[in-house]
Amino acid sequence: GHRGVDSTGETTYKKTTSSALKGAIQLGITHTVGSLSTKPERDVLMQDFYVVESIFFPSEGSNLTPAHHYNDFRFKTYAPVAFRYFRELFGIRPDDYLYSLCNEPLIELSNSGASGSLFYVSGDDEFIIKTVQHKEAEFLQKLLPGYYMNLNQNPRTLLPKFYGLYCVQAGGKNIRIVVMNNLLPRSVKMHLKYDLKGSTYKRRASQKEREKVFPTYKDLDFMQDIPDGLFLDSDMYNALCKTLQRDCLVLQSFKIMDYSLLVAIHNMDLAQREHVVADGTSQADTRRPAAQKALYSTAMESIQGEARRGGTIETDDQMGGIPARNAKGERLLLYVGIIDVLQSYRFVKKLEHSWKALVHDGDTVSVHRPSFYAERFQRFMCNTVFKKIPLKPSPSKKSRSGTAVPRRS
Repeated sequence: GHRGVDSTGETTYKKTTSSALKGAIQLGITHTVGSLSTKPERDVLMQDFYVVESIFFPSEGSNLTPAHHYNDFRFKTYAPVAFRYFRELFGIRPDDYLYSLCNEPLIELSNSGASGSLFYVSGDDEFIIKTVQHKEAEFLQKLLPGYYMNLNQNPRTLLPKFYGLYCVQAGGKNIRIVVMNNLLPRSVKMHLKYDLKGSTYKRRASQKEREKVFPTYKDLDFMQDIPDGLFLDSDMYNALCKTLQRDCLVLQSFKIMDYSLLVAIHNMDLAQREHVVADGTSQADTRRPAAQKALYSTAMESIQGEARRGGTIETDDQMGGIPARNAKGERLLLYVGIIDVLQSYRFVKKLEHSWKALVHDGDTVSVHRPSFYAERFQRFMCNTVFKKIPLKPSPSKKSRSGTAVPRRS
């Protein structure tokens, strides 16, 4: 990928240091959100999806831009009016957006995926900034009208929430970045993390990944570690599966595949035990993490509304996670979202699939026709990963059925 490390040990992306990139992003976003606020509110028009605004930031400053101590750069904003609309839809006010992204230094995440992208999180945990490749940025631009239509019909979705698409041009290179919702709040300790596709071919975390502090495991690891699956209250299960079904239909209509479900698990009972060990005394952590401000940004808010009634699981302290249990009965909070949706099913993928299918059994390969991919993905999530908590039969029914003929096993 484009990631590297310079002689001082600082991360670079396309030869630009991480600190210069962070500075350019903050200067650029401050300018673009400020200039947008002078434009009147209006409906989004078709041409708004194709607008690209560009501003030059010389290091000595100009009548439009402040002086800064980085090299000269140009900052481009894609579809500013359309993204303003998306932010409004998620209840993000311009000043909140600016404050979150530009008031404190961005935090670089060390444990990013295999994509070679750089990831930053805003100081208040609201937003993730991720570098994307040219093809992905282009694809997101193409998706915008459909994405707009989809969000208008239903803002509750596990698909990524895109809040902005920008490009920093520095040193003759284009660095494209997207601002998204943060799925994994840092204030909640995740005990396990899985990237699931519903495919079993080569879907095991590598040795290198396993050695990380917080590894991301895959489908075969999940089936081995949690063979019984994760148990959800039936309302919650139905809401989650309904949302997955709806989102997969949207992805399929865009001919998107190879996406994953990111599932991170916070084990409440284990966290309590860890507190006891750490302190020698049982003392719960009283610092409450601030709730995420953006609407529908937590896993709990993203799934369809029916589960909001809070079923049989106590739901007072969810921190945005979806309450669940494991086979041992331990209380869990799940943080889930669909990731990697900008990998469109292009020619390369088609080739990759035909080749793998010749060598292996085609149905277990992760790259597949969008409709097949969506069906297999849903089946795996709603049969293998998530399960309904079995209802206990009431005592009166038991006594009545006592006379029934015992079933042969």
